[in-house]
Amino acid sequence: MVNEDTNLEERDGIPEPESALQADPSISAHPSVSIHPSVSAYPSSSAHPSTLAQPSGLAHPSIPGTEDLSVIKVSKRRWAVVLVFSCYSMCNAFQWIQYGSINNIFMNFYGVSAFAIDWLSMCYMLTYIPLLLPVAWLLEKFGLRTIALTGSALNCLGAWVKLGSLKPHLFPVTILGQVICSVAQVFILGMPSRIASVWFGANEVSTACSIAVFGNQLGIAIGFLVPPVLVPNIEDQDKLAYHISIMFYIIGGVATLLFILVIILFKEKPKHPPSRAQSLSYALASPDASYLSAIVRLFKNLNFVLLVITYGLNTGAFYALSTLLNRMVILHYPGEEVNAGRIGLTIVISGMLGAVISGIWLDRSKAYKETTLVVYIMTLVGMVVYTLTLNLGHLWVVFITAGTLGFFMTGYLPLGFEFAVELTYPESEGMSSGLLNISAQVFGIIFTVSQGQIIDNYGTMPGNIFLCVFLTLGAALTAFIKADLRRQKANKETPENKLQEEEEEESNTSKAPTTVSEEKF
Repeated sequence: MVNEDTNLEERDGIPEPESALQADPSISAHPSVSIHPSVSAYPSSSAHPSTLAQPSGLAHPSIPGTEDLSVIKVSKRRWAVVLVFSCYSMCNAFQWIQYGSINNIFMNFYGVSAFAIDWLSMCYMLTYIPLLLPVAWLLEKFGLRTIALTGSALNCLGAWVKLGSLKPHLFPVTILGQVICSVAQVFILGMPSRIASVWFGANEVSTACSIAVFGNQLGIAIGFLVPPVLVPNIEDQDKLAYHISIMFYIIGGVATLLFILVIILFKEKPKHPPSRAQSLSYALASPDASYLSAIVRLFKNLNFVLLVITYGLNTGAFYALSTLLNRMVILHYPGEEVNAGRIGLTIVISGMLGAVISGIWLDRSKAYKETTLVVYIMTLVGMVVYTLTLNLGHLWVVFITAGTLGFFMTGYLPLGFEFAVELTYPESEGMSSGLLNISAQVFGIIFTVSQGQIIDNYGTMPGNIFLCVFLTLGAALTAFIKADLRRQKANKETPENKLQEEEEEESNTSKAPTTVSEEKF
């Protein structure tokens, strides 16, 4: 694992070598995810995750501007990168839920149905499905920085477009702004696991992924809390437009600031690979690999296919619950718009805590399958309890049960990302995360529309039971996923050495002349 010592950082501009790639072809090297336009992989994803690395595959001609891949070292900039990403992901997530959290107020202002307001949330899910593959290809072709700049720019543009919709007859303008933000989301959702792999050491990837997902969840939490406070339920249309404009101006300013920070702080990749697996990713990258064949390999991986389904069921249920929460709470507790937002806040805040705890736990235990299954089962239990207590007439009970549900339901999100990377290594993290998110969007649309219709016709309990049935199915399918932790095997088979002093003790270890070009920005 990467040693988190200050020796890992550059001193006076001179990097310290931390480990060496073995030149001996008998050592098993694991081809990793390519940060370049293609994916280096086996003929089939069912192949054993370990492949013999030939010396010729680990060496390239030495050219100016290249770096020695034998230097394994984490960069100080990694925390700035993940925090900036987390912040603009937060801003985008806020814009997803800002309408749904005060559904009834926007219904009255624009004179449209509840279903029309629901579509302002569901357009995020709908847009993602056709755009995932093109954006995933762009991520492979142009890298992290280009995708980050595009996502944050679109997020900023969508926020300002909404300021043109401050009249009741301008609902189409707010739809346009929301659609632009939904396109930005496609450039955001698949990034956490890629950022974690490219910038963080082997003992930090799950925690880093959790922090990246944390921002998205924090945005949803703020989206539940702030709109009911900034936009009160009043009849005067002019005053209501003024309050809505305050919210839109604030989010526009924040989105602009974050776009500027992305331009300044977000780099493509660190100077040196942070882990052995990432070093091999650079060394074994093949620009001729087929992008389509990578997708085919992923769908031949049964464990990954099961995870795609189970992740979609869990996250789709969360999307439906978040979108329809205001309607469910107002139905049982009329006039409690602010508390409906606070309940949503409770769900997400507790989920953020669950996400961070699960990330730290995974980095320590590497128990991906066991942790994922336990969290899934507890999500089901939480959903059942929430369903049975929503109509009891006591809001404090709803706060407790909703918080417990959120701890596990949203805490599951980074687990799914990291488990997918483990199951699909050495395929692209952007591709595996993207397919998980497509599943989530598809199920999110199905669950939101279906549960909304059930609530309108039969009440909240049948609607929530509908979600419980599918969460039960997801928990059952999770039990059949095998813990084929390919990335962990790669790091164990070619273990990272520690610091230079320890390398000197193992003087027989030799370095392979493998280099990688540093991206210039």
